[in-house]
Amino acid sequence: MPIKSKVNTTIIYFFLVLSSFFTATSIYGQVVWENYQSEVYNYLARMAQKGLITFDDVSRPVNRNYITKCLETLQDESIKLSMVEKKELDFYLREYGSASVLSTTDSATVGLFKKDGAGRWRALSVKNKGFVINADPILQGGSIYASGKHYIHQSVGMQLWGQIGKHIGFQFYGNDVTESRDGSGQDSFAYRGPEPGFVLLTDTSSHKSLNYSVIRASIGYSWKNGSISIGQDNLLWGYGENGRIVLSDKAPAYPYIRLDYRPFPWFKFQYVHAWLNSDIVDSSRTYGFGNTVYGGRSVQYVPKFMASHSITITPTKGLDISAGESIIYSDQLNIGYFIPVMFFKLYDNLTSNNNVLAGSNGQFFFQASSRNMLKKTHLYSTLFIDEIRISQIFNSKKSRNQLGFTFGASITDVIIPYLTLNAEYTRVNPFVYNNLNPAQKYTNHSFYMGDWMGNNFDRIILAAKYTPVAKLKCMVRYQYIRKGGPGSIDQQYFAEPQPPFLFDYRFSQTELYLNFSYQWIPNLYFNASVSALQQNSKITAQKTTTNTLNVGISYGL
Repeated sequence: MPIKSKVNTTIIYFFLVLSSFFTATSIYGQVVWENYQSEVYNYLARMAQKGLITFDDVSRPVNRNYITKCLETLQDESIKLSMVEKKELDFYLREYGSASVLSTTDSATVGLFKKDGAGRWRALSVKNKGFVINADPILQGGSIYASGKHYIHQSVGMQLWGQIGKHIGFQFYGNDVTESRDGSGQDSFAYRGPEPGFVLLTDTSSHKSLNYSVIRASIGYSWKNGSISIGQDNLLWGYGENGRIVLSDKAPAYPYIRLDYRPFPWFKFQYVHAWLNSDIVDSSRTYGFGNTVYGGRSVQYVPKFMASHSITITPTKGLDISAGESIIYSDQLNIGYFIPVMFFKLYDNLTSNNNVLAGSNGQFFFQASSRNMLKKTHLYSTLFIDEIRISQIFNSKKSRNQLGFTFGASITDVIIPYLTLNAEYTRVNPFVYNNLNPAQKYTNHSFYMGDWMGNNFDRIILAAKYTPVAKLKCMVRYQYIRKGGPGSIDQQYFAEPQPPFLFDYRFSQTELYLNFSYQWIPNLYFNASVSALQQNSKITAQKTTTNTLNVGISYGL
């Protein structure tokens, strides 16, 4: 484990204040992170793929102010847009336009259940010279029919975001979700698919419903070429059509400190320190209440943390090359991992006396992305290294290539405008994301931080996306997955040669998925999807087929 260092609240506050004034105080605008699931990401990514703008989204979420600037840049290229693209541009400017601009007068402007200055309906909008706040409800209802089972999905909550002065932004997103279904048990789709995971608030053994909450919040300070924020959210890194191997949204949101700094237009640095949940009870810190209510004992979990930093270099327009490092450590906060420019792996080797039983779990990751270098084409590749022996990389008997990679390509405006074709291959070798210390697995609340399939699998995806009219998104996707067994810790650390890829072959599955989504007004979505999934067990030789129909409406998600 890492060196034991007591980091009190004063030190953390000092770090925040110091970082906030790390550079010049020229104001860039408030830092409010846009929901990483928003459709505007796909719109801007496609515009970058066509070479009309530069859009840096290797890590999500991104700043609302940055989205606004991208949309304004796109306005200058409007002559190159189709009629559908122009309508969508006007639509997004209603959401990311003047509502975030401070008033020029001291008097407050209050809007309740009416449109703001950009024509965007809001439940609440308050603005004066030094303050802006916008608030909206979150409402969702939907039904899922899956091979004889019926699920009802509903949620209610609220979200707000705002600005204090010219450089402080804040936001809150809270949503209470209930999923009712036939039968009982922990059988929600989120446990076995790519959907974001959650922490249950109900006992599934005796109830026919699941209840959980989704909470995201942050407050941050922004300057001319950077920002620092503290919050709770899902932080995504890299590209992937139906999963990301570095950081995805499979694990529930977690608290973090985040620093983004761009000293040059062609260079970006990002640092994150996150607080994770190990799901492992720390018996040494457990104590009794002096009564027998609910067992009468406090439950304390082993503390778990992640530090990560990355750089992105843009040597020429359309080409981004990124590299990063992360470390999962446990037991106590370590001040060394609060140093953004620290070499985490080397620091861990030194502080643990190079003792594997005292060390932490480190990873390296890389990303290359090319947009419009081939006309209207996006090429990308991600590499995630959990453990590797460079000197033995091609030695089949002694190699330890515990890594994952993704190769993908898409081309847009194929034959007809707004038709995009995608192809992607992902492979994650055995034992990736695991560790001999269960408190240092690459997980949060026992969900993988990387790809939702875990390790020892590969996946092929072919997809077509089309927007026939503004805001109507249509997609058809074919997906083929092969999945092997998890293996054992002894195999992971001592087997020579290592078990081959797809050892203990468990199943293969194919899925044909069709999805329709229409955003009528900002944040009001109508959704419908159908899928046919067939799984072939390699253990029992049985084939199972699951046909799913999902229809729903949501506002604010």
